[in-house]
Amino acid sequence: MSQTDSEFADLLADTRHSAVHLEMRDSYGIGEEAAAFEAWRAGRRPSPEPDTWWNDFHTMVRDAAARGVTFRRARIVSEPVSDYIRYEHDCTYQNVAAGEQVRWLPRRSASDLALPGNDFWLFDQRVVMWNHFTGDGGSAGPEVDERAGAVKLCAAAFEAVWERATPHEEYRV
Repeated sequence: MSQTDSEFADLLADTRHSAVHLEMRDSYGIGEEAAAFEAWRAGRRPSPEPDTWWNDFHTMVRDAAARGVTFRRARIVSEPVSDYIRYEHDCTYQNVAAGEQVRWLPRRSASDLALPGNDFWLFDQRVVMWNHFTGDGGSAGPEVDERAGAVKLCAAAFEAVWERATPHEEYRV
């Protein structure tokens, strides 16, 4: 799912307090991100200058954070990490600059946690946006879910991961 999709943008526009995101895959092959990853693998490193990487997603996060929305992103990763996770770690300063807090949890430390089967966003602890992927990491489309049980599962899973995870600035790949 491109995080500039209108469905995501609409949900974020309605968010007043919190947006949390749980990522559980060791690689993603999504659109222009795939090209950026390949460039990174070839040795190109992202410039710290915002005008070289800032995009619509970062603007949405910054604007929502300015109106009081707290953003937290947690990533469950296998260790040793994949090249893709190394790439994500290298680029996470962009998420932080936009207004997100980011933490990392080694998969071994998540073995006893009840986790949903898909990555998700949870907005204001009221609506889930599931991120569905194909086997090769491409987007299979998002799904919005307001069922109380799904919201409860995602909220509990995210908090359990967040509590155990290491803040981005302390996590080493």
